[in-house]
Amino acid sequence: MSTQPTPQPQTEGRQEADRAFYRLLHLAALSAETRRRTTMNEIATAPEALTAHDLEELRSELRGRVIGPSDPEYDSARRVHNGMIDRRPAVIARCTGVADVMVALRFGLEHDLSIAVRGGGHNVAGKAVCDDGIVIDLSGMKGMRVDPRNRSARAEAGLTWREFDRETQAFGLATTGGAVSDTGIAGLTLGGGIGWLQRKHGLTCDNLLSADAVIADGRFLTASESEHPDLFWGLRGGGGNFGIVTSFEYRLHPLGQVLAGPVLHPFDAAKDAFGFFREFMDSAPDEVSGAFAVGPLPDEQRAVFLFVCYAGPPERGEKVLAPLRKLGSPLEDLIQPMSYCDLQQAFDADFPFGVLNYWKSSNLAALSDDAITTMVSFMESAPSVRPMVFVERLGGAIARVPATATAFGHRDAQYDLIIAAIWGSEAEQEAHIEWARSFWDAMQPYSTESVYVNYLSDEGDERVRAAYGGEHYARLVELKRTYDPENVFRNNQNIKP
Repeated sequence: MSTQPTPQPQTEGRQEADRAFYRLLHLAALSAETRRRTTMNEIATAPEALTAHDLEELRSELRGRVIGPSDPEYDSARRVHNGMIDRRPAVIARCTGVADVMVALRFGLEHDLSIAVRGGGHNVAGKAVCDDGIVIDLSGMKGMRVDPRNRSARAEAGLTWREFDRETQAFGLATTGGAVSDTGIAGLTLGGGIGWLQRKHGLTCDNLLSADAVIADGRFLTASESEHPDLFWGLRGGGGNFGIVTSFEYRLHPLGQVLAGPVLHPFDAAKDAFGFFREFMDSAPDEVSGAFAVGPLPDEQRAVFLFVCYAGPPERGEKVLAPLRKLGSPLEDLIQPMSYCDLQQAFDADFPFGVLNYWKSSNLAALSDDAITTMVSFMESAPSVRPMVFVERLGGAIARVPATATAFGHRDAQYDLIIAAIWGSEAEQEAHIEWARSFWDAMQPYSTESVYVNYLSDEGDERVRAAYGGEHYARLVELKRTYDPENVFRNNQNIKP
């Protein structure tokens, strides 16, 4: 692959001079119209429609597929996981490697296009696609290499967790990844990365060793603890604000079978089940990650799900999980030894591609009896049986990482809350979204001001700030000014420079 060499800064002044030099080169390559902005944050004028000649120009330079509105696969290519998102980009550039990413970015800037970056396209806010702009689609970049001796893996940004886990488990290794297997590794990692191994091995971003990225001025950089450490800090939780990450290097951990699955209880046992689960998780070892939920069964009856994963020897986990399995009179106990890959796919059927959904989320200060009562009450009044509520237990290894070590903030949070409004037709949309918002409002007395950035819908600047906290957010703003001062990468949970 063709890349530009990364200059090694020798002094602060030299580093600033290098940045200025590359920025001048970048600006020289752009048209005068591209440079005409009314603010540092947004392009003032709407882009002109791309012509057939423009698309052919891009096709001549891109090794991957260029998809325009007249192409038969356009409608399928612009779809993302959340079926509520219906945006129409001017062009989709399906990249095959770093060179394609550079070409697509340059094309977008030269034609004054809004730029969206797609990995797995799973984020509920639908930020992977934009109207009238260019989608730089990384989903075809599937390269991966596992190094079993050093327990690490290098993975390209188009991989999903199902694909990633298949490769690492071939060597009996794993790292913390998303709980729905068709989630892309890129978005999850950049936002922090909550998953079933988090209490034992930390967040996904805590296991990131390095990342390759194409930044706004066209340079290709490797970020790690020793190279561009400021950027490396921001990539671990700061989302897609600082560049297009093309590959990730992860630390892996030995992992064989896990003891995992849900215990199902009737909905009328929800308060007792949630209260017991709270006490159980408060004293559980780090090998146990858990979540409780209310959701529908196949017969369209609501049920309580107490879902746990013991990330250690299953025979030891049997003793640890025994109290949970003895609670009350469960409808079904599905906890069993299983492969990590099977665990990672356990929730796939609940969130199929194209499902119509809207989320509201917060971290919880504590799981009080009043908070549990409020959750149960709102689930009773949900506009249909399909909506779900999840509460995930945090802590463990997450909380042992210093608060300032990464851009991911609020490591002291004990729980996070996800209110997932899910519906089947457009006519149901307004009622379900209003229910989710009212539910979230009612939970605020029990919530902190913080939130996990990957669980945000399209909620504006205030909630993005809440995802990081004041000191983290201020540092991210400074980082944005360094690596993306014109806010080229703004189709995300945006940190404005």
